[in-house]
Amino acid sequence: MSYFEIIACAGFVNHRWLHMPSAIGLLVIALLLSIIVTLVGHLVAAADLRAAVAEALTAANLPHVLFDSVLSFMLFAGALHVNLQELRNHAGTVLALATVGVLLSTALYGAAMWWLFRLGGAWVPLPWCLVLGAVLAPTDPIAVTGLLREIGLPEGLLAVITSESLFNDGVAVVVFTILLGVATGDGGSSPGLLHPAVLFLREAGGGAVLGVATGYLAFGAMRLVDDYNLELTISLALVAVTYSVANRLGLSGPIAVVVAGVVIGNHATQRAMSETSRTNVILFWSLIDELLNALLFLLVGLETLTIDTSHIWPEMMGGGILLAVLVRGISAGVPAVLLNLRRLHQGRGIAVLTWGGLRGGISVALALSLPDGPYRALLLQVCYAVVVFTVVVQGLTMPPLVRRLYGAAVRPHPAREKREQASRRPGHK
Repeated sequence: MSYFEIIACAGFVNHRWLHMPSAIGLLVIALLLSIIVTLVGHLVAAADLRAAVAEALTAANLPHVLFDSVLSFMLFAGALHVNLQELRNHAGTVLALATVGVLLSTALYGAAMWWLFRLGGAWVPLPWCLVLGAVLAPTDPIAVTGLLREIGLPEGLLAVITSESLFNDGVAVVVFTILLGVATGDGGSSPGLLHPAVLFLREAGGGAVLGVATGYLAFGAMRLVDDYNLELTISLALVAVTYSVANRLGLSGPIAVVVAGVVIGNHATQRAMSETSRTNVILFWSLIDELLNALLFLLVGLETLTIDTSHIWPEMMGGGILLAVLVRGISAGVPAVLLNLRRLHQGRGIAVLTWGGLRGGISVALALSLPDGPYRALLLQVCYAVVVFTVVVQGLTMPPLVRRLYGAAVRPHPAREKREQASRRPGHK
């Protein structure tokens, strides 16, 4: 059975019985499948099912699939929906959350986990704890955007959260790469603070400039044609070329693709496309987003089968979850307070930013890319505990939290409102 057949079956089960948001439902079903596979492997000694599935997943190579293939298309699809005017209105907040917030989260979480590991007798070196902090610093753009778009948040806050989640993964990947080099001893001899700062500015700033350039180039090409098939092809080429050129130049591919997506979503769809072309392009990218999102969360759930569970650290996983929530509150709250986030209802805005800080596929892919060593299994366990808790528990409780905080100001997304109305009909099963 292929991955897409599993996705179709899991999607049907979720739609028919579980009624969870798509990403959360697929993750839950994949985790249940992982448990079933493990139990069958224990009960039937001759059927080494877990090893077979784990081998197939290892061959699938989630970090490669995500960072070299699907991530660029998923980020572009999410960026198409970013409101440029709202992004401009809150540019300082988004920039602070995506940079200062990531750095603060990495440092605080790494230091706190170093203390927790020592307390529990694990003795993980501080550089590896900081690597774990970088792994869990970015909020997942796929999980966050899809969920919050349906809840009906005020436009300004929605723009801040979705824009931060789209931009902060590029920052986190740069920080992760630098810290991993320090932890493994491959980062050179005492580069100091200047080298990482220059590297970050080059990758992030250069990626943004590249995204603007390729985005406006594609926008210009779309203005010269009126054929939605060709415009779809141009948008696909834009993503592939932008991401590839960024990687070749040593720039941030994720940031470049997000910026290009914002340009297309706010300029090309409004000023270069007919109504028919705009509808088809948006529908196409929405379908791409749904399919790749489903594939990613299915793989994330099944990847638990590849984790070494010969020694389980429940106290470290529980502590890691608690610290993840506390650190997210601090790393989101400090920039919000410093930038005077009054227009977004500071207290309520920080609460939503904190509880809406879902971690997902990017964190898992970064953790799975860690080299083999004495700390890998423990770091993976903590990472998975945080990801599962934030996606399932925080994700499912976000709608009631937002309704409680914002009350009548919240209006569900039209598609969600339509589903809820249909579910209340007498004949609905």
